[in-house]
Amino acid sequence: MTEESLETYLRARRDAGRALLVPYVTGGLTDDWLAYVRAYADAGADAVEIGLPFSDPMLDGGTIQEASDRALRRGVTPDRLLDEIASAAVEVPLVVMTYSNIVFRAGAKAFCARLAEAGVSGLVVPDVPHDEAGSLSVAATAAGIDLVLLAAPSTPPARLRSIAEESRGFIYGVTVMGTTGERASMPDSARSVAARLRELTTRPVLLGFGISTPEHAVEACRHADGVVVASALMRRVLDGATPAEVGSDVAAIRRALDTQVTASADALRQALGNEGR
Repeated sequence: MTEESLETYLRARRDAGRALLVPYVTGGLTDDWLAYVRAYADAGADAVEIGLPFSDPMLDGGTIQEASDRALRRGVTPDRLLDEIASAAVEVPLVVMTYSNIVFRAGAKAFCARLAEAGVSGLVVPDVPHDEAGSLSVAATAAGIDLVLLAAPSTPPARLRSIAEESRGFIYGVTVMGTTGERASMPDSARSVAARLRELTTRPVLLGFGISTPEHAVEACRHADGVVVASALMRRVLDGATPAEVGSDVAAIRRALDTQVTASADALRQALGNEGR
């Protein structure tokens, strides 16, 4: 786990020309769930999002719900998972995603301090609206945790500006009006939300919800700074794929993004060369 803030780390990578890749795993889904975190890091992830399972994950579709249910049936708890996260020993930032019930049951200050002790760099709490996140934002900042806010395709301009200003780490652009889940194609709304956000901020903008294939990731990164990939990977784990196999899936996305970045850079150099003739 890096000692830099999540935002500093991601900005540096983005500014160096890298498309950002943040894969997700449900904490406690399997006995060896941390092996998936390490496989993601080895495969070229820029950060890893870890879900703390909750019994009523309202923003998650069927796949993540199934993963959360399976983890909860194994008896996992937030404290136990944070103890395990502390031993992860990876060199990329870790971002915890969970729901407000878990955060506020412990108390925002105590929860964020606990994240910091475990070496976590960022926090996503999708059921806390940004205009109700004051105490959580204060607690996160005090603990050195970047509180990541979400922006949807329907977010009105004034609210979008506030989210862009107040989010830390990155801004999580939601591609669709719906829950998480695998999808066959990238919706037009993904391009729209990314473009609107990038007009408002230099903070990294990552798109998530339905990014299921390397092709989706490449398309998303034509408009945003990176992607979060969740349900497609969790479906593989639920179906029995090993850490090495799911790591290979992440590596395939990484290769596709790197190839696209290289091709774009080559095209730009060629265009500039032609202008100079």
